[in-house]
Amino acid sequence: MLFSDSYLTISENAEELYKEKGSKFVAYAFYVSSESEIKEKLVQLRKEHPSASHHCYAWRLGADKLAYRANDDGEPSHTAGKPILMQIQSNDLTNILIVVVRYFGGTLLGVGGLIHAYKQATINVLQKTERLKRFILFEYEVEFDFDSMSAMMRILRDVEANVISAKYQEKNVVTFGVKKQHAEKLEERFKDLYTTKLRFLKMV
Repeated sequence: MLFSDSYLTISENAEELYKEKGSKFVAYAFYVSSESEIKEKLVQLRKEHPSASHHCYAWRLGADKLAYRANDDGEPSHTAGKPILMQIQSNDLTNILIVVVRYFGGTLLGVGGLIHAYKQATINVLQKTERLKRFILFEYEVEFDFDSMSAMMRILRDVEANVISAKYQEKNVVTFGVKKQHAEKLEERFKDLYTTKLRFLKMV
């Protein structure tokens, strides 16, 4: 269970160049919300930098921050992806992808030098971004009959729910999002509405 009602991410994408002993490190920070978005960004950058030596990256997704990955893309193990990921973690960020594109400058940096370079490139690009606090939302679906519609809508207003979709057919179904901080109150209120069926869908 999450104890926090919100999480930190970035409000805009950013790009920054860092140089170390002839090598160029072009760092990118992207706001992302899914692995498919991440794949698109990586494909896009490989097209933009086809002659680069390495495309190293790290990402973290979700309000719970449990989904993450780091990739060294051919650099010595743990010298690129891990330093990038550690900066994401130390800044307590999620829903973020950072890619550092390296152009080799002819001078070997060594393990320590690579760790420093990828770490510094990440620090620099994060300094160009603004932090954005987002509230954790719980998404629900409620099935109801017309007799309970007014009571159901009153509950949604009371917990400041955001209606995502509504279908009024054989089964009336409304999908909505509510801030995590109001979720317990919402579920308690629906326990008294016996003609409704509330179902938790996901956290966003």
